[in-house]
Order: sequence, then C-alpha cells, then structure tokens
Amino acid sequence: MNAPRLVALATALLLPISALASGAAVADQARSGSSVLTSDLADHPSAKAKKKKRKPKVATKANSISVRVLPQIAQAGKGAASPANAQVVLPVSVKPVRRTALVLEVKSGRKWKTLRKANSAANGQHVFTAAAKRGSSAAQYRVRVGKRVSKALSTKQWLTPSFSDTFSGSSLSKAWNHRGTHYNEAVRTCSKGDPRATRVANGTLRLSVLKDPDRGELCTPTSGSATGQYAYRLNGHVGTKGAYSFTYGIAAARVRFPKDSGQHAAFWLQVENPDLRTVNPKINGSEIDVIESYGIDSGKGAKSLGLTTGVHRYSTVDGKTVTYPEGGWVKNAAQYLSGPKDSFHGGYHVFSVEWTPKYYIYRVDGKEYWRTTKDISGTPQFPVLSNLSSDYELNRLKGDAKGLPQHMDVDWIRVWETKH
Repeated sequence: MNAPRLVALATALLLPISALASGAAVADQARSGSSVLTSDLADHPSAKAKKKKRKPKVATKANSISVRVLPQIAQAGKGAASPANAQVVLPVSVKPVRRTALVLEVKSGRKWKTLRKANSAANGQHVFTAAAKRGSSAAQYRVRVGKRVSKALSTKQWLTPSFSDTFSGSSLSKAWNHRGTHYNEAVRTCSKGDPRATRVANGTLRLSVLKDPDRGELCTPTSGSATGQYAYRLNGHVGTKGAYSFTYGIAAARVRFPKDSGQHAAFWLQVENPDLRTVNPKINGSEIDVIESYGIDSGKGAKSLGLTTGVHRYSTVDGKTVTYPEGGWVKNAAQYLSGPKDSFHGGYHVFSVEWTPKYYIYRVDGKEYWRTTKDISGTPQFPVLSNLSSDYELNRLKGDAKGLPQHMDVDWIRVWETKH
C-alpha cells in the first residue's frame, strides 16, 4: 500500500461515523450536481454564513429624565367604551439622547412598584399609557433609569374633565346645535347639514352623509374640480357654539371614520366670534383641525391612509373670507395602529389636540403625529364634529348615491381646560 493510501486510511479511521456520512452525502451531491451545504461544513470557519443583525445597544443610565402626565386620551378598540376606562398618557424623554431602558413605576401604599418596562427610541423618547386611578384615588407614576428616577406625577388634575359627552341617551344634549343647514354655493352647493343625518344610539353619535330625500333632481357643483352631476346630500354636522367653548387645554374625541372617499369626516375646533378684520390668531382665532379623514385611498404619497391635520388662520380679502393653512397629510399613518388588523375605519381611536399659548400638539391614542408653533389662537373656540361632502370631492365616491350612506361614529368627546 502506497503512502497516500495509508494516510487516507488513517484519516478515515480517526474520523467519527457522522463525519464520514456527511462526507459521503457531500460526495453524492457533488456527483449529482446539487449544492447542499451540510451543517458540519457550514459550521467550519471558512464557510460563508449570514451575519446576524446586531441588536441596538440600550443604555441603562441617564443624566436626566423628563416625564409628563396627560389625560385619558388613549383608548383604541373595536367597540364603544367608557372614557373612564381610557388610559392616561406619559410621554418620556431622556438625556443623553439614545436608546435607553425605562421602567415605569406606580406608587402602591408607601412603596413604588414596577408597572412595565420598555426601551426608548433612538431619540430618547417613549410613550407609556396607564390607568388613571389606583382603586378610587388618583394614581402616581414615575420613571426609573438605572438608579435615577424622575419626579413623581399624579393624575389628579385630569380626573374631572371640563366638558364631556358620552352620547348615552337617544338624542343630542342641549350643548349641541346643527350647523350649515342650508345649501350654500359658496361652501357646498350639493350638500347641507341636517338633523336627519345625525343619530344618537347605543352610546355613540353617528354622523352620516345621506341622499337628500327631498331633492330628486341632480346637482351641478359650482366649486372645486368635480364635474358632472350628483345627488343632493344631507350631512351630519354639529357643534357647541354658544353653549360651550374654551381657551387652552386638551380636547379629545374617540372616533371611527368611513372607509371610502367622497366626503371628509372630522373633529375640529372653531372660533366662537372671529374678527375677520385681522389675521392675528391671538385675536381672531384659528380653525384647529384635530383630524380629518378623506378615505383610505387619499394621500397615498404620504401613506396617510386619508388622514390630514392642521390649522387655518382666517381673514377677508375683497369682502370674502379666506384661510391661510398650515399642516397636511399625516405621514406614515399606519405607525399609529396596533397592527395589520387595526384600522381607522374598522375601530375607534382617540384623536386629541393639546392647545397652549405657545404650541399645538396633535396625538392619536397618545402618540404625537404633528405639532406646530404657528397660528396659535388666543380666543375661545368650540368643538365641532362633522361628516361633510364638499363639491370638490363628490366625484371620488364610486357610484354617487349608490355609495351612500357613509358614516362617522363618535364614542365620546372630552375637554380638559388649562390656564396655559
């Protein structure tokens, strides 16, 4: 037996049976033209392997922890629910700005207990939600990072809203009045507000777009880009003008929007008594559009799922009322949903605005989606809930009247007033 054969035999005797089997399998695959890599060979240092993604580093220390407690403005869900069961919101920010391990603690008796843990985003921010009460009393919370803890905060200031309506009866309360109840070419040629498009039942307010049964003829829009003729429509459009208004605070409504385009459902704040001689919002006020929904096919470029937000200043030019808008489509709106089965038309979500003398912050279930320091109103404003079909969007509803009715549902609305 020659030397090379002796070496090969010795090597074979030293190898385990599994290795010989693997070698045989590889040889068979090589002869057959296949290229399957065995686990033994894959583990070899020279084998190519996919690099595992490194988990981002998470800091366990912070120089400072800033926490706020906001009212019960988080309550996503399929059906109607009591606002008393909504969650308070605790926005957290830490410095240095980096991913940081956070611990939310709640006071229980004289001790602090861990309620939940989370990592902040890379910007050092996170939003916790929690119950407003511990038993029958206001809850107290704080956030811990390592050995450092934030200031303790109580939910007491938010337990009693300044204004609240849960639509628990069979009709609207006296605080609400119907708006825009006449066809108006300057605003909406083919639509008007009407009590028949508003219904209170099962603990919700339904605002609809309906075909007007009193107008059999078709309507030709006089404003916007829509062409052709359309059925006359009745809109659900209500507000609290003359009954309730406020200056500064947090206003929130739990709503479910229609899926289709052709109308826009909205929660907004309107000026009680605008002075159109000036564009100074401190005096004149602004239209505060907390949220508007134009249907999921709208605003695709921004991935908005049809949602817009903003603020409008008012003035007059040549005797006509004009607005100066800020804001636009809500970008990447799916990030505010709980998952692929959640939607803004299939379930309820709480949309809110925090209005101060210095800024507006807009949130959905406590998560911020827009803010601005422009056009800050300094005058009383009142809540409006509406489902309007303006001339410019009529051609977006497939089948015109065959696509009606369209519904917006409101579970509850609340306002917590603040001094600043």
